[in-house]
Amino acid sequence: MSAHNELITAAELADILDQPNLRLFDCTTYLEPAPEGSSQPYLTVPGRHTFEAGHIPGADFLDLQGEFSDPDTELRFMMPDVAQLEQAFGRHGVSNESRLVLYSIGTPMWATRFWWMLKSLGFENASVLDGGLDKWKLEGRPLETGPARGYPPATFTAKPRGGFFVDKHATLAASSERNTVVVNALGPQFHKGLEPSRYGRPGRIPGSCNVSAATLLDPKTKVFVPLAEAEAKFSAQGFTKDKRVVAYCGGGISATIDLFLLYRLGYDNLTLYDGSMGEWAKDASLPIETD
Repeated sequence: MSAHNELITAAELADILDQPNLRLFDCTTYLEPAPEGSSQPYLTVPGRHTFEAGHIPGADFLDLQGEFSDPDTELRFMMPDVAQLEQAFGRHGVSNESRLVLYSIGTPMWATRFWWMLKSLGFENASVLDGGLDKWKLEGRPLETGPARGYPPATFTAKPRGGFFVDKHATLAASSERNTVVVNALGPQFHKGLEPSRYGRPGRIPGSCNVSAATLLDPKTKVFVPLAEAEAKFSAQGFTKDKRVVAYCGGGISATIDLFLLYRLGYDNLTLYDGSMGEWAKDASLPIETD
């Protein structure tokens, strides 16, 4: 298997569990309904409880909101500065020589978010487990319970690359550029503005198309749809490899499923609007479109 294979199956992972340079991480977060009157769209609950109830043997747990997001913004899950990430990954035993495998429960979006962040830091040797813990369990593979044993601390040095994240100003400009596709990964009812949004004003970024992240997964096994099927969905929305893509969702998480598949399909001009609708829907100076 090549070092730059972004996707790994449960069977392939089972074969490398004893490799000393493997760093295996459960990245799960849960979004719980926010209490009445809360200014936040949802409560973020780290998946430590489900990790301790059962994880792939040897895995460690990564708390996205706790250690790997910007603490100085109202918005959830925003990309923090490079020094914070170097220290956090280093604490969890990641060095530049590590082989990372990332997984989550119920949806791969937490794993693809970490994969995207690592790519932006110049780290290439990270894979997402196809189907996550759901598929691992479906295949009857062994589980371990209890707190993470963790990995010995290491030194991780980032080689940051630009263009992986854009702000609302760049996204607004992109929405009227002929050579750019802006894609919304939320469900069609939210894209059309037919249902109230937990982020603020209902609707979408003007001119954006919709390839819902949920349609890129098998609902039962949580594996990614075959690449040909994904390609057909993107092509139907006018994607071509010579265009730039700006992806967004609610909080910059599920859009990384779209980006992960586009990357695997050979698209190389990809970026994430990190603030997504969590920022856009609340900012009355930004235009919004509904059906």
